[in-house]
Amino acid sequence: MAEVSPALRVTLPVAAAMRPVPPALPPDAPLAEAVRAMAIDSAVLAVDAEGRPLGILTERDVARRVAFRLPPETPLGAAMTAPLITCEADSHLWRAIALLRAHALRHLPVLDRAGRCVGMLHRQEVLAAVAGRTLSHLDALAGDDAAVKAAQAGLARSLLAEGVAAPDIVRLVSGINLDLHRRVMARALRAHGAPPVGITLLVMGSAGRGESLLRPDQDNGLLLEAYGEEARPAVDAWFPAFAETLNAGLEEAGFPLCTGGIMARNAAWRGTRMEWAARFGQWARQRAGEALLHAGIAFDFIGVDTAGSVAGNPAAELRRALGPMLRAQSALLGAMAAQDRQLTVALNPWGGFRRDRGGRTDLKLGGLMPLVAATRLLALQHGVEETGTPERLVALAARGALKEGEAEGLHGAHAALLGAVLQQQLLDHEAGRMPGSRVAIAALPRAEQDRLREALRAVRRFTKAAFAGFTGEVW
Repeated sequence: MAEVSPALRVTLPVAAAMRPVPPALPPDAPLAEAVRAMAIDSAVLAVDAEGRPLGILTERDVARRVAFRLPPETPLGAAMTAPLITCEADSHLWRAIALLRAHALRHLPVLDRAGRCVGMLHRQEVLAAVAGRTLSHLDALAGDDAAVKAAQAGLARSLLAEGVAAPDIVRLVSGINLDLHRRVMARALRAHGAPPVGITLLVMGSAGRGESLLRPDQDNGLLLEAYGEEARPAVDAWFPAFAETLNAGLEEAGFPLCTGGIMARNAAWRGTRMEWAARFGQWARQRAGEALLHAGIAFDFIGVDTAGSVAGNPAAELRRALGPMLRAQSALLGAMAAQDRQLTVALNPWGGFRRDRGGRTDLKLGGLMPLVAATRLLALQHGVEETGTPERLVALAARGALKEGEAEGLHGAHAALLGAVLQQQLLDHEAGRMPGSRVAIAALPRAEQDRLREALRAVRRFTKAAFAGFTGEVW
């Protein structure tokens, strides 16, 4: 397994940790043959004619059920463990670890989308890679959606205590959030049956950037496969109810409904690639108010792969299709910059922190959001496809749009602001308060206050220059 931090290990795909496919036999194969096959592995799968696993026979099963109990000619199906607990190859490792521990498994078959085994996870190896208190919090991730969402805070606190960097923890939290979106989407598909056309879930805003914290609201839409007029009645009849189920399921899982209506249940946030491109074009022509707000959120979209998605990567294709639109409507970026200029850092004219009546400072509104907005504009201008702010900074430096030292400084500022907000959210969660983005800076050590002040100064310098570059105004 790759040598990365504990947080990044559990966000790796299952495929990064699995062993090759174990021996596979039909369920009517004699046990003697199955036991001989264990000479090359510690488990044997029973599979159907299409290669889909039906059950598993492990060395422990042989010791408990077979040895000195069943004759060699007994069919494998009589001794195998079934039904089989499995995971998908594109699942995150944290989900597999939770299953291994919750069900006391030693082996976990990894399946592809067709239900065929593509590898095997072995408990001892996987758990050895994720040690410490992290494991106790991963146990809760085998529960229902609400339990998984609730477990994020404990896992984040444990990783912070182990010295894991805040950006890595936020990546983990975001990865869990995206996995919850997949689970809710899959459940909605099962409830409503096969869609009339292929679909991909678009997740936007902070979740799309991989920067969501403990309580992000919903920003999502649906990308539909292109279809002809003959399919429109079926599309119009199927999608409203499905989208309602999807958004209600996400709310139950711990993602509040978006007050601005940026959700799949709103027909304006569903459409084919051409319809989405036209929608972006309309926002570009309007260049005011709500259109700019929607564009800023939607430009950070990623596609969440689900069983209902169309072939290929529709979200990536949509992003590539937006390039010509931006070149044709270049004034959109200027209009977005003019609006984003209203985002100012949370420092007063004397260099102190701006505080609300409760003595707190909003480091999201007055720090992260200006940095995210300015980085997004430069990324769109230079054709950067990454959606995460750190990844965009790296890509911009590689293109020469930012000096390498400036990009590194902004990367550090982003990490400092993100870490302060995360720490405060965890404290608020433990105190029974709703996690937000307002930080009690006065309670922080002096060195941490100085670090945040310098981070905000760096963001102010960068954003003023970036916005001025689009608006033409002297800063």
